[in-house]
Amino acid sequence: MTHTQVPTETTPAQMPMASRLDRLGTETAFAVSLAAAEWGARGNRIFPFHLGDLNLSTPANVVEAMDRAIADGKTGYCPAAGIPQLREALADDVGARRGLQYSPANVVVQPGGKPVITKFIQAVMNPGEEVLYPNPGYPIYESQIEYFGGVAKAYRYLPDPTGFRIDIDQVRSLIGPKTRAIIYNDLQNPIGAESTDAERQAIAQLAIEHDLWVLSDEAYFEMRYSGTSSSIASLPGMQQRTVILYTFSKKFAMTGWRLGAAIAPIALADMIAKLNTNDESCTTHFVQYAGVEGLRGDQSGTAVLLNTLRARRDAAVSLLNATPGINVQTPEATFYLFPDVTEAMARMGITDLAAFAEAALHNTGVSFCTRRHFGRPQPGEVEQYIRLAYSGISTEDITTGLGLLREWVTA
Repeated sequence: MTHTQVPTETTPAQMPMASRLDRLGTETAFAVSLAAAEWGARGNRIFPFHLGDLNLSTPANVVEAMDRAIADGKTGYCPAAGIPQLREALADDVGARRGLQYSPANVVVQPGGKPVITKFIQAVMNPGEEVLYPNPGYPIYESQIEYFGGVAKAYRYLPDPTGFRIDIDQVRSLIGPKTRAIIYNDLQNPIGAESTDAERQAIAQLAIEHDLWVLSDEAYFEMRYSGTSSSIASLPGMQQRTVILYTFSKKFAMTGWRLGAAIAPIALADMIAKLNTNDESCTTHFVQYAGVEGLRGDQSGTAVLLNTLRARRDAAVSLLNATPGINVQTPEATFYLFPDVTEAMARMGITDLAAFAEAALHNTGVSFCTRRHFGRPQPGEVEQYIRLAYSGISTEDITTGLGLLREWVTA
């Protein structure tokens, strides 16, 4: 038997990599997932609240549409901006739900929602320019701003009796001559907050006053249990300066399918489509037909999904608020909870949030992210928060896991 000799790997010290990689962040929630998996591998039961993934099935009609597309040979290249049928369906659906008129030319299909962040930043920001982003917030915002040479400027949320509110005065103070854009995540991950009409209008007014682009991350626009979502793009003067991030991941339980879109002014949409050509050529052809079915076909599967998530939310909120030293509001959208655990930690004599999370995992099996997984804490923050995603855990396991957490905190 002959053996192929494995060459010695050249180390980065001998072969330097691009310095911009030093500015590239990541989603540290995946590190929590790894820690949970390692603890589970030792024979311990895990209650996974750490990742915003869904353990619910994609609606059957959507899956069947993909199967038909494969059988029909939709397995080759397609237009970089997306197939016409999907662009038209998205223009109709996104526009109708926001009271706006969009054409297929405004729509650029993406392999998921996340690429919209990257391509927006590449298209509107020059190196050295500033982009405002929410903190706590989705960590990829900061990562991509800095990776492409921009200056990431975080704006904060302040707790109030109904949840959280953007510190508009701070946002105003952060805007300067080099500010190019603001990233705005109404129906927010991780805190589950939704803007009031006044808050949305205040952000819009600042964008118009300072001639800023806006990336409106609307991944959870239709993931709500009561009421109706509103888009900042619908406000006067905002459609022409706003890019909407749309994703199929949440509404249709299609996280792994990687299908989303940028809804943008036509000139910017053309540039994003050009970036598509450079980055991935096109979004997977047959998956796009599944998206058409999701938008045009039977919607009963999404109703079932929302009903399931509502039951999970209610169970989690009830148990958390019954735990001494923990309190949380009931958000009307997303599938995240952001409870304040400051008092619980003090009762237990734990001063470090990471230590609290690790101790909770090892004592109860409950795995969750903390506030620090969603941006560096800002000056003046004293409250301690954790984030629970209830999208990937059953109501039964929520009840069992958070019951164990309550017993541990109480003891």
